[in-house]
Amino acid sequence: MEQAKQKVLFESGNELAAYAAKQINYHIMGYYPITPSTQIAEYLDRMKADGEHSIDLIPAEGEHSAAGICYGASAGGGRVFNATSANGLLYALEELPVQSGTRLPMVLNLACRTVSGPLSIKGDHSDVMYTLNTGWIILFANSPQEVYDLNICAIKIAEQLRLPVIVAFDGFFTSHQKRKCFVFAEDKSVRDFIGPKSCDYSVLDPEHPVTIGSYMNEPDLINNKYQLHMAMTQARTSIPKVFAEYRELSGRTLETVTSYRADDAEILLFILGSSYLTAKAAVDKLRKEGKKVGVFSLGVLRPFPSEQIAEICRNANKVLVADRQDSYGAGGGNMTLEIRAALQQKGLTTRVLCRIYGLGGRDFYEKDALDLFETCYEQEVPDFDYIGIYPGEKDFTTKPYFEPVTTANSLQGLTSCKEIDGKITVTGGTVRDTTARPKRLAPGHGACPGCGIPVNVNLLLRGIEGNVVLLFQTGCGMVVTTGYPKTAFKVSYVHNLFQNGAATLAGLSKMYRKMQERKELPPGDITFIMVSGDGGLDIGMGSALGTALRGDPVIILEYDNGGYMNTGYQLSYSTPMGAKSATSHLGPEQWGKTFFHKDMPRIMAATGMPYVATAAESDPNDFIKKAAKAQYYAKNHGTAYIKCLSACPLNWGDKPNTERRVISAAVNSCFFPLYEIEQGITTLSFDPEKSGQKIPVADWLKMMGRTRHLCEDNYFEIMENIQKEVDRRWSRLKAQAAHPEL
Repeated sequence: MEQAKQKVLFESGNELAAYAAKQINYHIMGYYPITPSTQIAEYLDRMKADGEHSIDLIPAEGEHSAAGICYGASAGGGRVFNATSANGLLYALEELPVQSGTRLPMVLNLACRTVSGPLSIKGDHSDVMYTLNTGWIILFANSPQEVYDLNICAIKIAEQLRLPVIVAFDGFFTSHQKRKCFVFAEDKSVRDFIGPKSCDYSVLDPEHPVTIGSYMNEPDLINNKYQLHMAMTQARTSIPKVFAEYRELSGRTLETVTSYRADDAEILLFILGSSYLTAKAAVDKLRKEGKKVGVFSLGVLRPFPSEQIAEICRNANKVLVADRQDSYGAGGGNMTLEIRAALQQKGLTTRVLCRIYGLGGRDFYEKDALDLFETCYEQEVPDFDYIGIYPGEKDFTTKPYFEPVTTANSLQGLTSCKEIDGKITVTGGTVRDTTARPKRLAPGHGACPGCGIPVNVNLLLRGIEGNVVLLFQTGCGMVVTTGYPKTAFKVSYVHNLFQNGAATLAGLSKMYRKMQERKELPPGDITFIMVSGDGGLDIGMGSALGTALRGDPVIILEYDNGGYMNTGYQLSYSTPMGAKSATSHLGPEQWGKTFFHKDMPRIMAATGMPYVATAAESDPNDFIKKAAKAQYYAKNHGTAYIKCLSACPLNWGDKPNTERRVISAAVNSCFFPLYEIEQGITTLSFDPEKSGQKIPVADWLKMMGRTRHLCEDNYFEIMENIQKEVDRRWSRLKAQAAHPEL
């Protein structure tokens, strides 16, 4: 095979993963943004807008659904691609054995990241190790160049073996660090290397119908798993062959096991990922001192290359395995356990030590590698330990940063509610009435200037009497308020992930009632409030709907900032149609988000929950009164839900000092109407038509950089469709408000 023409790019691992996917020109990418893999979808979307590929990028509402999109697409016989990280991988984890068990090929890029909790977005290997038993081929790239190369090999390997393949690499190290890399100058070179797509069966062939994913008992199931095992066995020879073909095409060598100065090494360090390159420099330094040391790493985790590892370690006295994750309670991380087993299988008595390092993205320097090697020369050295930990203060006692908001200073009678004929009347509840209310969310958070999150949370809490427990889903709101070891909350606070916030709070509120029932807690009352945003009620919608259907006594506040903001502003289902974002670029072939924004209040109302409302900081008195109503309904009738439009000047493309006017314009254009639904009855809180303040939706959209382009002449048809949809929703809302039973 003749070497293909190549060119030099200065790109990161994420960029090169996207570039390889573009050159392969997959049919489908199902995805959900999660740091640090998000950029892969962003780069592909930008190239799609510029017409560089024809991949259909499908934004799911969560990683579980993204995996389902990919599975369904691969059942159709096409080429399928995905990218994820950390808890996103774990959310999709049950789909991975489905994909491999039905022998449907695809490629998943995994930018490795810490699995929370506590929440951390930095890189380690705690996610990829969960995939070892899923039946997927697992390749691991040590550099951005290898991310590119392995992605091209991965799809060929997947289709030869009829198995899905993971291409893993270090998050924020390999994923984000730019390097000079070689790529094929022509996409055709990549496609010729991979070859035409062929599949043995497809559900899209009506002349030859198939059933995929049958119900299966023993003895058939064990045969199915044996066939998967046989495919993995075949991979031990297929993968090196593909790597050899790729070397002929590219001139670059990919290896199952890669090593440096290991042949005569007495002390060997095993380390996975980008740290391998750092360890090589340490080896050179120690070799100059006359110490026989070496280092090795893996390019393939599954199938595990036991034979090659045993051969490399045959002459070593000690092998120190640096694991960037721990298999808690097992005396080592997963790589330690597997290397020990590989050496034992070959009858080697080499001592294998384990050191857990680099968790949460802690940097790994040359000195750290030198220290690891020096450990092996000590007289007494434990088999297992952590490095990089630090002792706490022996006499440390926790001290509150603020005076807490307790029963004594939270029950002030600033708002009160009465129920008359199925409707709630609020006494008090204006900005003036509630100025004496102590803030449960203190100043000193890290939100961007002009961010609407603290404004909206504090407005809600102005209307809440008594004790409060807050739960924040993952998002900007929790990141900017709880950076360890400090907190901005003067009341109790819990965090859980996007997809499970409402269920978590429901369990907490139930526990409170149960412990009071058993007299394990004193009499009293607590209002339980979940705060969600940044796309949290896309991925978390199922949990929220389940809570509403059960009628759990909690308040759900959704601060709608119209995107996945804490990952860098990718499109959310709440993003306005036509808005540009990091996954809805503008270009010759694309004009921003292609579908209308989700009407979450109407979805919540469909559960029959007792109270649904929308609120805006442009009308703070209305906001506070609705908060008081929500508290009453949550205590007496079931789940209450309030949605507020929340400004994000960084990503909306406007200025912090204009946000109240921008929010007001959204209300006046009827894009974000103010209303409430009490016990199924709709009431308008504000009618901009009757007040003479109604404006075209274009007047609102032109106030923000993310949507200003929609007011240009060449987007007239799209703007017209947006206006029609806003008018349709407003007309329906007015009709419901005029009807005595709606």
